[in-house]
Amino acid sequence: MSIPPPEVQVSKVLVLISAIVLLCACALFRSSAAVKPVVAASTSEVSYDKDGNLLVPQNYREWIYLTSGINMSYTDTSAAAHDMFDNVFVNPEAFQTFLKTGTWPDKTTFVLEVREARNKGSINLRGHYQGTDVMGIEVHAKDESRFPGKWAFFEVDSSSMKGKLIPQSANCYSCHSAHGAVDTTFVQFYPTLLPTAEKKHTLSRAYLDENAAPAAKQ
Repeated sequence: MSIPPPEVQVSKVLVLISAIVLLCACALFRSSAAVKPVVAASTSEVSYDKDGNLLVPQNYREWIYLTSGINMSYTDTSAAAHDMFDNVFVNPEAFQTFLKTGTWPDKTTFVLEVREARNKGSINLRGHYQGTDVMGIEVHAKDESRFPGKWAFFEVDSSSMKGKLIPQSANCYSCHSAHGAVDTTFVQFYPTLLPTAEKKHTLSRAYLDENAAPAAKQ
């Protein structure tokens, strides 16, 4: 039996190695294809724990920013001892639907973030800017199958990001119902959305009457 030349032996070894690599690649492909990919839950949707507490997504600040207010109050009570900013965010899906229809779809979620207002710091000489401390978080969520009035308010613990349901007897429900510009929400304070509601003719009768009253008196 004759021994093949060295170059033939090397060629056979390379072919064998290529075959082994190909078999390993095919086995790896079949293995990965058999495993279903893990899809993370949408971070723009809220959920609830077993006790009914609302779980607020940690990245709500990546949602659509709507507006900021400073020292706003809907009552004649005395002003707070410190200045505060209110920042409002809404989930992107609801925002896109509002732009198309002028109304809020089911599962709309607003996050109201209250931050301290500062006036002294760095090079600032007048006015206010927002501090790093979050003084409170509230959520206004629409879940038609879960809440009798479709909407509900939650007071959020900023450390756990869990929201406790505010009872339907609270003033915030009746106030939003009586004065909300669109579907019990204060779109009148959202400068980028109020024109959309006007164009789509979705402003509430209560809001229209309320704003027509001063004009009627003149």
